[in-house]
Amino acid sequence: MKKSLASQRKVKSQNSRSSTATDSHERRKDFLGPDEIKKLLEAAKGGRYGRRDHLLCLLMFRHGLRISEALRMRIGDFDLLRARVWVSRLKGGLSTEHPLAGDELRAIKNYLRDRTGKLPWLFLSERDTPLTRQSGNYILKVAAARAELKHLHPHMLRHSCGFYLANAGYDLRLIQDYLGHRDPKHTTRYTRVAAARFEGLWGR
Repeated sequence: MKKSLASQRKVKSQNSRSSTATDSHERRKDFLGPDEIKKLLEAAKGGRYGRRDHLLCLLMFRHGLRISEALRMRIGDFDLLRARVWVSRLKGGLSTEHPLAGDELRAIKNYLRDRTGKLPWLFLSERDTPLTRQSGNYILKVAAARAELKHLHPHMLRHSCGFYLANAGYDLRLIQDYLGHRDPKHTTRYTRVAAARFEGLWGR
C-alpha cells in the first residue's frame, strides 16, 4: 500500500529537522579545549567552596559526566586505595569503573577533609544537603564567568572529554565504552571532527 502524500511529507519534514539538528550541532564548537579546561578548573577554586566546585568540574570533564550523573555520585562509589570510581550512567548508558588520576585523588581527599556532612552523596550544599541540578548549573556558570568563558553549559564538559580522547588518538570503541554510549553513532561525532585525524596532511 502506498503511503499517503501527507505521510510522506511528515517523514520528509522529520528527516529534515533531524538533519538540521545534526548539522547545527556539528557547526558549533560545543566543547572546551585543554587551555580552556585549565582556566575553568582554576577559576572554580576561587569560590567559597572552591575545593568542592573544582572537584565537580574536574570529575565532570575527566569522566564525561552529565551534571545529573555527577550530583548523584556517592562517597561509596570511590575506592581511593585502588584509585577507582564506579561511574553510574543515566539515559540507558553503560555504567563502568574508571581509574582515578593522581590529581583527582588529591582533589577528592582535600574536599573530604573539609566536608562535614554525613550524607552518602559526594557533593553537598552549605546546608549539608545534596546539591540540586540548579545549584550545580550555577556553580559552573560562576566558574565560567571567572574564567571569562562564554556560553558554557554543563554538557560541554562531557563533550570536552570526548573530543580530548579523540584528539589524543584513542579509537572509537574505547571512547564509546568510556562515555557509556550504547550506540556508536553518539561517539562518532568526536572521532569524525577531531583535528588529530587531519595531522600530517600538509607535511607538518
